[in-house]
Amino acid sequence: FIKLQKDYYDLRDNSVEISLQLEAKNMDLLLNQDAQINLATLNERNRISKEIHDNIGHLLSRSIIQIGALHIVAKDELLIKGLTSLKESLSDGMDQIRNSIHKMYDESIDLYSQLDQIVKDFTACQISFDYDIKTPPALPVKHGLIAITKESLANVIRHSNASKVVIVLREHPAIYQLIIQDNGSLMDSQKKQLTSAIESKTFGTGMGLNNIVERVKGFDGNINFYFDNGFKIFITIPK
Repeated sequence: FIKLQKDYYDLRDNSVEISLQLEAKNMDLLLNQDAQINLATLNERNRISKEIHDNIGHLLSRSIIQIGALHIVAKDELLIKGLTSLKESLSDGMDQIRNSIHKMYDESIDLYSQLDQIVKDFTACQISFDYDIKTPPALPVKHGLIAITKESLANVIRHSNASKVVIVLREHPAIYQLIIQDNGSLMDSQKKQLTSAIESKTFGTGMGLNNIVERVKGFDGNINFYFDNGFKIFITIPK
């Protein structure tokens, strides 16, 4: 009886464990499916914005130029007034279309997808990526974060003997926080060079950090470097 009871409890525990595993896998599948749908939506939005720009945008531009030419040769005051009004309406429509296209393009750049692809393409050593952003940043900040991540990983390849890199991008109430850290060991000469550069706030081009520092400055952000255990870049950018 005791054995049967034990088998029953084992079976029950295993069933619960399997159920939880299936639930977790289903959740992963749903999240992956949502991500794919979101990416497809963004790609379609980007395609539509380009199509509008190439077709309607050029058509409106040509019409505005033609109306301008007619305005120059027109003699009738009523006609001139009508052409002026028409040109203003078309110009206003052109501005609205341009603003809409820019907005659609901004929204079509998916920061997570871009960074995730960079991480997947990085094969120099083991890498982990933690992303926690609910409110996507403005387009210039998106481009800046992507470029900083690329440059940081390029520096790992060129200057580090790291076996692991960790990338963390988080959103806080007032800032975006990017942390890129590796476990590589620095020589004393490299530590001296970094210490001198940090104290003087002058980063030579050979260190691969100047562009990163300038990008962060451009967003009124803060950047700090730590090299006690490997090399760590800690960046905050205001919203």
